[in-house]
Amino acid sequence: MSKKEVTTIDALFGSKTRVKLLYLFLNNPGKAFYVREITRLIDEQINSVRRELSNLLNVGVITSDTADNKLYYEINQRYEFYAPFRSIFAGETTSPETKAKTSAARATKRGSWQTELEVLGELRVAVAAGILVKGSASAVDLVLVGDLPPQKVKKVIETIEKDISRPLNYTVMKYEEFYYRLSVRDRFVSEVLSSKHEVVVDSDGVITSK
Repeated sequence: MSKKEVTTIDALFGSKTRVKLLYLFLNNPGKAFYVREITRLIDEQINSVRRELSNLLNVGVITSDTADNKLYYEINQRYEFYAPFRSIFAGETTSPETKAKTSAARATKRGSWQTELEVLGELRVAVAAGILVKGSASAVDLVLVGDLPPQKVKKVIETIEKDISRPLNYTVMKYEEFYYRLSVRDRFVSEVLSSKHEVVVDSDGVITSK
């Protein structure tokens, strides 16, 4: 992002600290931060951080919770403008240090949840989006395709949800249904694939060959 774009966003949202907070939270969905940690990550004064956290909390952009005698804040993924905010702020960070920490955290989570899918031996297609893919505004997080035992899928999903500390919006389809929907450009499948996504499994190349 250019300096001119950053300046425009600062002016639009009225506060440099607020913009930095939005970058931080929207690049880390599912991760909670306490105040002093935030001040270090975005390099702003604690009073300014507290003021802007209060503003974001009041309008519902973030949520708060107490753990270990500390007040933690995180992005509210149910906020009505969460998706458009993600499209503006996700994928950028406020400093090299924050970017490095975010990348490391995402790499760890990505390796973890993708590994969980390996137990689904019958899996023929897996498409990740939403909260599993950086910069995705999709309402669907994971599409699984194949003759998949429901109990095994449920166990895998529960493990992934535990890994990322967020509930997943996922769907499971038979291969024939998915292939048909893909061939007729079904709205649901098209919306997932037109948003930012990651093809995790495509054993027959039905997506990657298109």
